[in-house]
Amino acid sequence: MSVRTRFAPSPTGFLHVGGARTALYSWLYARHNHGKFILRIEDTDVEREKEGAVDAILDSMKWLGMYWDEGPFYQTKRLERYNEVVDQLLASGQAYRCYCSEERLNALKAQQEKNKENFIYDRHCLHHLGHDPSLPHVVRLKSPQQGIAAWDDMIRGRIEFSNSEFDDFIIRRTDGWPTYNFCVVVDDIDMQMTHIIRAEEHINNTPKQIYVYRALGLEPPVFAHVSPILGDDGKKLSKRHGAANVMQYQEEGFLPEALRNYLVRLGWGHQDKEIFSLDEMISLFDINNVSNSPSAFNTEKLLWLNKHYIAAATAEHLLPDLQWQLQRLAISTEDGPPLERVVMLLKTRARTMKEMAEACRSYYGEYQCNNQETYQQLLASAHPTVFCEIYQRFSTINDWQSAEINQVIGDISKEFGTSLKDINMPLRLFILGAKDTPSLNDCLAVLGKEKTLNRLHAAIENMSCK
Repeated sequence: MSVRTRFAPSPTGFLHVGGARTALYSWLYARHNHGKFILRIEDTDVEREKEGAVDAILDSMKWLGMYWDEGPFYQTKRLERYNEVVDQLLASGQAYRCYCSEERLNALKAQQEKNKENFIYDRHCLHHLGHDPSLPHVVRLKSPQQGIAAWDDMIRGRIEFSNSEFDDFIIRRTDGWPTYNFCVVVDDIDMQMTHIIRAEEHINNTPKQIYVYRALGLEPPVFAHVSPILGDDGKKLSKRHGAANVMQYQEEGFLPEALRNYLVRLGWGHQDKEIFSLDEMISLFDINNVSNSPSAFNTEKLLWLNKHYIAAATAEHLLPDLQWQLQRLAISTEDGPPLERVVMLLKTRARTMKEMAEACRSYYGEYQCNNQETYQQLLASAHPTVFCEIYQRFSTINDWQSAEINQVIGDISKEFGTSLKDINMPLRLFILGAKDTPSLNDCLAVLGKEKTLNRLHAAIENMSCK
């Protein structure tokens, strides 16, 4: 049978980086082995489901480029199938109805706690059959009480649990809804899953799921449990570490290929390679080489990767992301240079597309300064004669190119005995409104002659010594 993997998020929250990495590993394993990747939404916990979470999960998967081959399938649409399998287990004697009251179960639990024992259901209803099936009841799986439940995990090696640690757990509640550990097995059987790649937190669920497979006379698939992602302080990654809904990374200006590259390296690697194209990930990925130790999330490393991908990308590739950011910041590009030229100017410096969008303010619309205090200081200390001469010579440039602009600034520096720093820094603030920019002459060439002269003239008018 060909490889079939799945990602099965619950819409009780949005897709965060931990879930996205698990999905990526599952997706890559399927792609590497020329298999199928299935998306399933485990939406039976209606009370905890967040509005809009399903759409956000689907959007996140698409944004990261992890398109699924089948699905999405929804558990809430499969209740009839679950009940069919419950009836099959009841008929075979592998499951039974339990009518125990809450009071009886609480008393049993209290007695076992008094004896310093873990709570284990005592099979009271297994030995007292004959109740009316129309009365309120749950259905329990008849689990093995001796021996071990074991599997060879692709990431963690041999894992074993004593069957005595588990009781006859509930597979269908009184309200008629089947439970998680039962539903996922029925789903994985029907969807012909061969490999289950999921978070480490599911290790304790695995024995129960193995029991369901065995009760149905089937062999379980291959399991792989991925270790958690930690913050820099060694604690589980959370919002206080900057962990966010995946789509928030888009809002912050990260490229999907950068986040994808970062996530794949959180626990997996190939030699000393840091940068992976999507094709390289698919070709080289091996789940057996995923670490069984926790990984630490480092935002600075992600920013480094993002800067690399921005610098390496073409303007055509970056334009949709930049335009999306500009729209969110209400920056119009109608009055200014072609956006492609601005992208080529800024892309080697920006760490995020949001940073690039913010930097675009210098080139469109009315003049804006992001450092008024320094602007006023430079106005007060500037020598009007120097900047008037720059204005006059800029005016005479017919071919408004970087080299010509640079020539004028260099000539003025020599003639007035003024350092280039004492000219360039004020020009940056007077014309571009920012201290930190790419090469000044390149920026002015892109900004255009008219805007450059208008902004410089306005600054000269405001100089204190005229």
